[in-house]
Amino acid sequence: MDYPAALLAEDRRFAEHLRGADLATPVPTCPGWTLQQLLRHLGRGHRWAAQIVREQRDAPLDPRSVEGGKPPADPDGALEWVADSGGVLLDAVVATGHDAPVWTFVGPRPAAWWIRRRLHESTVHRADAAIALGVDYEIAPELAVDGVGEWIGLIEAGGAQPLESGASLHLHATDTDAEWTLRGTPDGLLVEPVHAKATTALRGPARDLLLALSRRRAVAETGVEVFGDESVWSAWLDRTPF
Repeated sequence: MDYPAALLAEDRRFAEHLRGADLATPVPTCPGWTLQQLLRHLGRGHRWAAQIVREQRDAPLDPRSVEGGKPPADPDGALEWVADSGGVLLDAVVATGHDAPVWTFVGPRPAAWWIRRRLHESTVHRADAAIALGVDYEIAPELAVDGVGEWIGLIEAGGAQPLESGASLHLHATDTDAEWTLRGTPDGLLVEPVHAKATTALRGPARDLLLALSRRRAVAETGVEVFGDESVWSAWLDRTPF
């Protein structure tokens, strides 16, 4: 996947969702936020990551110190600002070097790691915007699959134990050939990109799996079917807060 191109495209799509909208509209999937706050969060987050890369930081950056981290007051300027924010990150990665080690919240990673991470920050927050505005959320299955894989990878890298030892969760994106089997072990989460029998299974379109995993939609509101012990899925959600 061309992550830089996908990031730029998602940011433009996010901005287009908000064009002409009332930015004071509440965002139900981000309690207490409005579209204005969602816009600022996304654009500042891209620029926050860009500054970490540009400065080759080995520690986190205070979000209040982000250069250019405040959108313009006028709505059109704010939309342009958020649409351009991913590009600021891409420029920083090119200038610093894709393989330069920098700080991330899962340990040191190459600078280019931030491109994929911020891409899926955009895909999920675009879903927030679409839900708030009551419009359809469309995403290519391949991009949604990558978002699911990236989210699972973050949980694995972060050392979380969302499954009891012996419990397992199988995910199947029915509109692609992507499948994952997640197992709870005494040493943590084991992730395998395979089909296997599990305690609980979720089957549905990649978009709906992404929305369910990121808590943007309850399973019952999506095209995802749950098989087996539903308490395993509930425990997963309880232990993997966004």
